[in-house]
Amino acid sequence: MSFVAAKPYRRRLLLLLLRRRTGATDFSPTCPRRCPYASSSNAPIAAADPSYFSRIFRPANPAWGIRLFSTSVDQFSGGDKNLERIFIQNMTVKPVVIDGLAVEEGSEAAAVGSKEEKEEIADDKISGLEQTEQPEVGEVKEESEVDKEAWRLLNKAVVSYCGRPIGTVAANDVTTAANQALNYDQVFIRDFVPSAIAFLLKGESEIVRNFLLHTLQLQSWEKTVDCYSPGQGLMPASFKVRTLPLDGSNEAFEEVLDPDFGESAIGRVAPVDSGLWWIILLRAYGKITGDYALQERVDVQTGIRLIMNLCLSDGFDMFPSLLVTDGSCMIDRRMGIHGHPLEIQALFYSALRCSREMITIDDGSKNLVRAINNRLSALSFHIREYYWVDMKKINEIYRYKTEEYSYNAINKFNIYPEQIPSWLVDWIPEKGGYLIGNLQPAHMDFRFFSLGNFWAITSSLATQRQAEGILNLIEDKWDDLVGHMPLKICYPALEYEEWRIITGSDPKNTRGTHNSSSMIYFSCHLNMIDLLTTNVESMVFLQRICYWLFDLTKCHFFLSPWSYHNGGSWPTLLWQFTLACIKMGRRELAQKAVAVAEKRLPNDRWPEYYDTRTGRFIGKQSRLYQTWSIAGFLASKMLLENPAAAAVLTCDEDIELLEACACGLSKNARIKCSRLAAKSQIVS
Repeated sequence: MSFVAAKPYRRRLLLLLLRRRTGATDFSPTCPRRCPYASSSNAPIAAADPSYFSRIFRPANPAWGIRLFSTSVDQFSGGDKNLERIFIQNMTVKPVVIDGLAVEEGSEAAAVGSKEEKEEIADDKISGLEQTEQPEVGEVKEESEVDKEAWRLLNKAVVSYCGRPIGTVAANDVTTAANQALNYDQVFIRDFVPSAIAFLLKGESEIVRNFLLHTLQLQSWEKTVDCYSPGQGLMPASFKVRTLPLDGSNEAFEEVLDPDFGESAIGRVAPVDSGLWWIILLRAYGKITGDYALQERVDVQTGIRLIMNLCLSDGFDMFPSLLVTDGSCMIDRRMGIHGHPLEIQALFYSALRCSREMITIDDGSKNLVRAINNRLSALSFHIREYYWVDMKKINEIYRYKTEEYSYNAINKFNIYPEQIPSWLVDWIPEKGGYLIGNLQPAHMDFRFFSLGNFWAITSSLATQRQAEGILNLIEDKWDDLVGHMPLKICYPALEYEEWRIITGSDPKNTRGTHNSSSMIYFSCHLNMIDLLTTNVESMVFLQRICYWLFDLTKCHFFLSPWSYHNGGSWPTLLWQFTLACIKMGRRELAQKAVAVAEKRLPNDRWPEYYDTRTGRFIGKQSRLYQTWSIAGFLASKMLLENPAAAAVLTCDEDIELLEACACGLSKNARIKCSRLAAKSQIVS
């Protein structure tokens, strides 16, 4: 058996024996921020030179150095000349110890050993590991031409740093000029997740491991906007690998990671979802590869705790949901989701579940784990009880009494029945429902947001009955939510005055031309109505007439919605929809959606999003060869071919957690616990 043909754990064993013989050291694959090069040819310096690493890894802060040098391979005792124990990594289970490899120093055979001897030892010590149930990854199956093309494009989007793959660019659109790239040439944390899932399911885990470790190092960077810094633990929205001259030289260069924490983002909004996605991906990496040693590293444990501490920090809010600003997630522009958007709550719940599973329990983490359990219990009840709407719930809201001042109020958030939109009355099916987009005092956002609902199913934030209702609604409203391209990012779109007020007249969330002279003319008439009309009812009536006349003059194209985040269709949502369908035993729905996407995406050159009510047009400002459109399609296909892999990406219901209550209210207290009145909703 050749070295190349040997199984991974045998190759690992040979390398460790050789390193012990030659005195080489096993280094972590990560590099801190900068990667120097020897010449202008950008060729990496040989990593075998120990002085090379000593020049790079020289942290000024000793504590930072301890985190950086944490390793998944245990060091041998100083006086031990024999390889008494070797920890095998990257297995499908937690690391195993192989004992009794007696090697005599000075013997060449001892360094390499006979091939038969190593195979016999490895087979004896690792027997039984193959019985462990793990998702099948990396299987070679016959690929269609569409799949081959998608993989070629995905591999082309890979970004390298220090000679190693570290992520994928947001888009690789060759039709766009370099000066118009904006930030689409950067690696986004949220955008890389579907790419990571596709690579992991194919058995290519190196790029995901490198991504997790490098983005973790960026977490400790200083981030400031106008002399103010956010809390510790914030993950960047994206980063870019830049090549710069080393010390002003024209012959030596260095690679530098340049992160964006929101300082240069549109609107200067911090990416709240980045840290949540990082934790979710870290768990997925361990579940699929079996490399749990990565989760146990000191620096990784510290990163998880920093993110959790940031999310669980005390504030003024009375609700367990996470309070964020507009544009802090996938919908990164003003779309009226400020407050407690469902997307953030679903990701937050999933990250809490994943963190509780990965955090090493010790004296320093007990309080954090207790806080996580308390938040999980409160958040699940809050979302299930107050965000869920179906025909029965809407009818209940329709009959709400307002201005209730009482501990036992039914209308706790003082929701006015007039908020129920007219489109919802005829749109909601008899069987089915969904989780609304947002909830605040005196405000319910009744729009359907796909990502939040899909991830509520995946993470078991929604009950079994609610999850079935969400998929029933999607099946019943297939033409509205899927149409010619899956899937709508939200439904319905904001139109006319709603669009103008809520988005701030954002032209990217319409299908029109933002330099249209007709729109300027139309805006002038609206301003004149505001100035000349003192009666409110008359003003509203005249504005409606003005909008109607604007439509008749064929100038309405400027204000046409159903574009970008305002009701656009996003193919990347396909993999999350597939996960939800597989979890609920509704694979046929996902297969139907994948078939719709497969007919168009390759011919349309893999756009970022689609416009119009049914998704018939390629988005007006959509980038082509969008990486997460490609990766979302591939991940969906692979999950449908191997449903067992979907099981490790989802979370099952935790009944004990849901039935627990951390409010501390006694049965005789003057304020009663809300769960007692709605316990059936907790577990139904």
